[in-house]
Amino acid sequence: MIGRLAGTLLRKQPPWLLVDVGGVGYEVEAPMSTIYDLPEEGGAVVLHTHLQVRDDAHLLYGFAREGERQLFRALLKVNGVGAKLALAILSGMSLEEFARCVREQDTAALTRLPGIGRKTAERLLIELRDRLETEAGATELPAEMAGEAPPEAAATGGDAHAEAVSALIALGYKPPEASRLVTAVDDGESPSEALIRAALKGALKG
Repeated sequence: MIGRLAGTLLRKQPPWLLVDVGGVGYEVEAPMSTIYDLPEEGGAVVLHTHLQVRDDAHLLYGFAREGERQLFRALLKVNGVGAKLALAILSGMSLEEFARCVREQDTAALTRLPGIGRKTAERLLIELRDRLETEAGATELPAEMAGEAPPEAAATGGDAHAEAVSALIALGYKPPEASRLVTAVDDGESPSEALIRAALKGALKG
């Protein structure tokens, strides 16, 4: 099991990362909540990781904070929730926002995320509420899952608009919806990560 990577960020193309560790390049998929925290390409990074072994592939997922990895693993235990949907949830809302959804049983907020219908949202809230109540004694995320809001994203090269649209599509949004969300927040100057953040916030508001 690969539980941690510490190395150099070679490439950042949301939601994919390439991290060099001792001359070995690891391809890692990460939620936007983690990507917002990362340095520019060439910078040093430390990621908490989750390795998913399948018959056809070994997939590595990376997280800036241990709390993100814990929530990711908790989501995977919910029937019908796979890694792609778990990453979309972590990308679309903060740990604190997800805790509020669980506490208030807010299905409407979850259904604004790609790939989540009402039945899936209800199942998520019920199962996570029961699990969190069992683990923490209350309907809130355990303290170790809490994390500070990510800093503003640094500028990145390339076509920011196209990169943002591509990232949203990778997170599960249909191309027309991804384009609409990014166009609504594109000021012509913001880097791709800032556009992705703003677009995801807009999607969550509906």
